[in-house]
Amino acid sequence: MEAVILILGLLFLAFMALGVYVTVKVVGAAKRGVDRTITQARRTVEETALRAKSFGQAGVAGELAQLRLALRTSMRATQEALQTGAAQDASLSESLGLFQRLSVHGQELDEELKRLEREPDRATVASLLPGLKQRTERITRSADSLRWAARDRAQRFADDDLAALNVQIDVEAGALRHWTVEEPPGAAGAGAGAGTGGAGPAGSGAGAEGPDALTARDPRTQTGYPWQKTVRPETTN
Repeated sequence: MEAVILILGLLFLAFMALGVYVTVKVVGAAKRGVDRTITQARRTVEETALRAKSFGQAGVAGELAQLRLALRTSMRATQEALQTGAAQDASLSESLGLFQRLSVHGQELDEELKRLEREPDRATVASLLPGLKQRTERITRSADSLRWAARDRAQRFADDDLAALNVQIDVEAGALRHWTVEEPPGAAGAGAGAGTGGAGPAGSGAGAEGPDALTARDPRTQTGYPWQKTVRPETTN
């Protein structure tokens, strides 16, 4: 009896632990989902503000907003392209690693541009703009190069696969169009008679009725397609 109680107690504790584990996992997944949603919403609001500044403001503030917007757009597009491609092409893992290193420089530049947006000394910021533009172009050029290389690679694989598929379809289409033309009835018998040096009627009859003879099919009983019904032969009295 004590053993049964002990086993039941252990099972209860195991179910409790499993319930706690599942609850923690569910709560963690929900929290990550909420965090992603908040991050995405914050990013959308920030980029909308940057677009408004880049088009609505002139001078240093507008140029800083344009740089940030160009940087973020290029980096996000490259990240999406590489992550999507890496799921199907393992060779892109190295490219994804290079992009992660590039993202560090992009993040640093974005933070610097963001700080300069709040800098009251516009003259100093204006003097820094040429260097900031150069850094932005170097980072976006590298990101664009990785993105287009990944897209060209995926397109090349798609073209090769399509070409191989076209060849297979052409072969199959040729096989579907190939059929054997049946010889007319009596041709096999005539050939057999000529081969035996003019055998008698029995011989010619055997040749006409041999295994190579072809008998025309009755079109009324022939079923060409699975959706056609077989026509029953007419009965004679």
